[in-house]
Amino acid sequence: MSTLRERMIQDMQLRGFSPRTQESYARAVRKLAEHYHKSPDLITDEELRQYFLHRTNVSRWSRVACTIALCGIKFFYEHTLKRDWTTVGLLKPKRIKSLPTVLSLDEVRKTLACVHMFRHRVCLATIYSCGLRLTEGRTLQIPDIDSDRMFLHIRGKGNKDRYIPLPDRTLELLREPWKTHRHPQWLFPAPGRSGRGEATADKPMPVASVQIAFKEALAKARVHKRASVHTLTVRLSGWSDQATRLIFKGYLPEKRRFQSLEHHFDSRKRPSTASKHIQLNGYFVLSSLICLLEIAF
Repeated sequence: MSTLRERMIQDMQLRGFSPRTQESYARAVRKLAEHYHKSPDLITDEELRQYFLHRTNVSRWSRVACTIALCGIKFFYEHTLKRDWTTVGLLKPKRIKSLPTVLSLDEVRKTLACVHMFRHRVCLATIYSCGLRLTEGRTLQIPDIDSDRMFLHIRGKGNKDRYIPLPDRTLELLREPWKTHRHPQWLFPAPGRSGRGEATADKPMPVASVQIAFKEALAKARVHKRASVHTLTVRLSGWSDQATRLIFKGYLPEKRRFQSLEHHFDSRKRPSTASKHIQLNGYFVLSSLICLLEIAF
């Protein structure tokens, strides 16, 4: 590891950046150095400008890729090299306002029914029913489940924890795969190459395995939309009738459970303060108003 790279990583660690952010930023600077075949501290402002023009017009990088590269290189020049970034004058690419892909309830039902491995099906159903990110779903741990209060403790992106109401049916589903491995920490431990190493795994199920399982299920279910696991978290409106029906079927928490949470909120507080601790807003408007759980798991 070069001295500059090591110092940059140390600077990011001091600022509390996540390991994934550190990796992304360091990769952005490495690609810049590889493009010009010289140390990044020797690259001029004009070369930086030409580099981003090349990535935008020739490499056709997406807005997200360009933004990550820009933020990583900017951090390197401002905090590691102590240079004045304003002389470069580069701006983040304009946000693209595109509509999200939305799967109908029937499409979700058919897709999840086509997931081959039971552990993948339960993980995806949990992501759908609780509105979780992929990483949040696959890294769920045993202590995260509060079965008395029916909540999930989510270790969110950017070290922002929150509580999510846990539907009764989802709790039942989560218990089924755990009975087969009884791992002391992970709900979805990595099975290993043999497929039987869940009980002794030291890490959760890989991201790629869940993504591949979902893509294969989409193809098998003949759903031809450009969907990903993230599509399962898309919110929908018009939840009232379905939410009421699913409450009576036991798929969503009863209304009185939400009423008992009123003491957590103070009208004098800003909404953002309360929402940091318990995510209730939008819970019933998840695309997880699921007839999907009517599937026989």
